[in-house]
Amino acid sequence: MDDCCDFIQWLGVDMSIKILMCLDNPSDLVRASAVSISWRQFVIQNGLSKQLCIRMFPEVSSVAHVIEVNDMIEPIEIRHESLIEWSNLEREHKVYAFLARGFTSFMTKDCILEAIVASSTDNYPQESIHNTLEPGDRVDQRASYWSSEGDFDPTVPETLVYKLTANLCVITEIHIHPFQAYFQFGFPIYSAKAVQFRMGHLKPAYELEDDNMNESSSALKSISEKVMWTYTSPSFPMAQESRLQKFKLPEPALCIGGILQIELLGRVQKQEMDEKYYICVSHVQVVGRPLSPAFDVDITDRRGKCTLKYYPDAEYCCLPIKSEGEASNSPSRFRSFTASIRGWEQMILNTLLGGGMVVGNDDSDDDDDVIGMV
Repeated sequence: MDDCCDFIQWLGVDMSIKILMCLDNPSDLVRASAVSISWRQFVIQNGLSKQLCIRMFPEVSSVAHVIEVNDMIEPIEIRHESLIEWSNLEREHKVYAFLARGFTSFMTKDCILEAIVASSTDNYPQESIHNTLEPGDRVDQRASYWSSEGDFDPTVPETLVYKLTANLCVITEIHIHPFQAYFQFGFPIYSAKAVQFRMGHLKPAYELEDDNMNESSSALKSISEKVMWTYTSPSFPMAQESRLQKFKLPEPALCIGGILQIELLGRVQKQEMDEKYYICVSHVQVVGRPLSPAFDVDITDRRGKCTLKYYPDAEYCCLPIKSEGEASNSPSRFRSFTASIRGWEQMILNTLLGGGMVVGNDDSDDDDDVIGMV
């Protein structure tokens, strides 16, 4: 301590990375990058923000490229190759730092945008999957629920597929309310025995079509052929009770692509009039944190590699950040350089720590966007 030694210089790259990667809070890593110029360079050069994101959600490893949308680009011919590479590293560091913040700090909400298709529907459209978006089991004095087709085999599963509100969502829970047929003798509850969840994305060159105009196994097969599933949950037992049952995932799951599939495994209730087993659901909720409008993804190949897009002008993002390159004409370049670094890192810190938005450092009078290479 008397010699003011830097442990990064003493311990070397590998051991220093191991120590810094023990930090599991995004704000702590931002604090580390704000300690000094050399620490900031170390964090950026070794991609520690990206490594933190991958550790939080391994699905992030499928990101092949990072794009900052509306980024200003200097002509390549006037920039040294090493400066271009450093600019790219800086941009990735900033984007992944904001992404890590988004994983932990945004409010949870219902993430379902629309219902896509069901594996079967008993009476379409009166008993369509679209009814599961309604919070109650009655709408305009009519029963509101989805019903499968009947089957004599109680082991036959059913499937519901939904589109989420964003292509990037952190999902923590799925809630399902089995339907109780209050208009049938005995008020039977048509729950499933168990439930399982899958998340994924459309394969490149495919788009969602209006397959649900005829909800059937063929329509589901058409959707399934277009989707690559990247996450599968364990199965959860479902109670034969008319209530909103909450199924919490073992760990929050990152859905890249915004497609959710609910698999209803097994049937428990037989309908008296035809002696067939049915599954009926009145409401579905998907609880999580959508990362839009700040982030979006484009799937680039069939292996699931994607391009991560960051929109710095999104309403809940921090204010535009100034690049060090823009400070070259300043009388005190070192002062402007430091203010630029501390300015955006302080904004991230304030957001992560719950302090709200702050205005940029007064030492800097440049409000332009970040300069970098896309």
